Amino acid sequence: MRNDILHHGAGELKYEIREIVEVGNKIEKTGVKITWENIGDPVAKGEMVAPWIKEIVSKMTADDNLSYGYSPTKGLLETREYIAYERNIEGGVQITADDILFFNGLGDAISTVYNYLNENARVIGPNPAYSTHSSAEAAHSGSPHLTYRLDPDNNWYPDLADLENQIIDHPEICGILLVNPDNPTGMVYSQDMIRQIVAIAKKYDLFIISDEIYSNLVYGGVEHKKLASVIGDVPGMAMRGISKEFPWPGSRCGWVEFYNRDKDKSFAGYSQSIIAAKMLEVCSTTLPQKVLPKVMGDPRYYPYLAQRTSFFWEKSQLAYKIFSAVDGLKLYKAYGAFYMTILFKEGVLHKGQSLKPANQAAGEIIRDVVDSPKLDKCFVYYLLASRGICVVPLSSGFNSDLYGFRITLLEPDIKKFEKTMIEIADAVKEYLAS
Repeated sequence: MRNDILHHGAGELKYEIREIVEVGNKIEKTGVKITWENIGDPVAKGEMVAPWIKEIVSKMTADDNLSYGYSPTKGLLETREYIAYERNIEGGVQITADDILFFNGLGDAISTVYNYLNENARVIGPNPAYSTHSSAEAAHSGSPHLTYRLDPDNNWYPDLADLENQIIDHPEICGILLVNPDNPTGMVYSQDMIRQIVAIAKKYDLFIISDEIYSNLVYGGVEHKKLASVIGDVPGMAMRGISKEFPWPGSRCGWVEFYNRDKDKSFAGYSQSIIAAKMLEVCSTTLPQKVLPKVMGDPRYYPYLAQRTSFFWEKSQLAYKIFSAVDGLKLYKAYGAFYMTILFKEGVLHKGQSLKPANQAAGEIIRDVVDSPKLDKCFVYYLLASRGICVVPLSSGFNSDLYGFRITLLEPDIKKFEKTMIEIADAVKEYLAS
């Protein structure tokens, strides 16, 4: 081309959670049956949507005026009013419908939020990181994502000293990202921990982004508190959606709640640029917005979520029991979302370890990948080619300096889930002994 058309951050757009699927599909064609433990889609994994939710959706589709036309750019007023009301009765910062902006899923929201941030302004996020955030933030700036450490020896809570040191060392940082409950670790932030992060943001004049897509999926006796409960007068935003809760990932329905836009002129202008960008797209998908208050306001909704989360808790405990018995691994139970991270202890991985592929063709497919300097990635691809189980490496999949892998707690058949976890644990033992 006569001019360089490549965006300066294009090389930072990486998403191994789905990239590994391409390799898995090739291996499957060699005759190896694949068990997909890589992606957080409850429906694809076999979970059935509750019949009463389907009935509500079905009724909405029958009325042309309810679902087939455009919605207002910000989203349906009655839906935004419902969300604002529910948010406000929880306590903390108060919002109105005008503080809520709908997107076509949180992927759309995340892309827009970072795309309209000044390219010299950075948002620091957790390590391990959720790759949609880390890639989008890195791409907007054209530099590797800046991170603070989640401490695997302290239930994956943030290392606040590391966070503050990073903020001091990188004056370009203007915002702090939380993912609460966390993906990939399953950690749930305590209200006190959020309060301390808010204090750091206030001290250094930063804003906060809190990804709360899993906010109603907590279990094991922990209590989830949203950013709004303790944000005070610090500017920030929360990201929420229905893809994991209903679950309805195909709805592409998420929203951002803006907090304290009146407290900072720069943040107010930035927030308005995000709203203006959405106006160029006309609106977000109408049908799920119409459905949302009907489902969330139904008396069956929270009992339904309680039933779902009790099953995630059962599998969290089962996975912990299986993997904690394996020398060379360490982990903590998940208490939120539907993921768990399993770490390799320091020094147990080295070059030359392997698993025998299920067939020669599968071995050829992974031949180049298993030369990776990321030692957990080597294990993950050997696991895929030998056992047909697809998990995600922590280092390359979640922008981490730790070695491990993420599993999901989504398999609806508890016996099949147990069998898969045992197969992974046995593969780890064989790999570490090789």
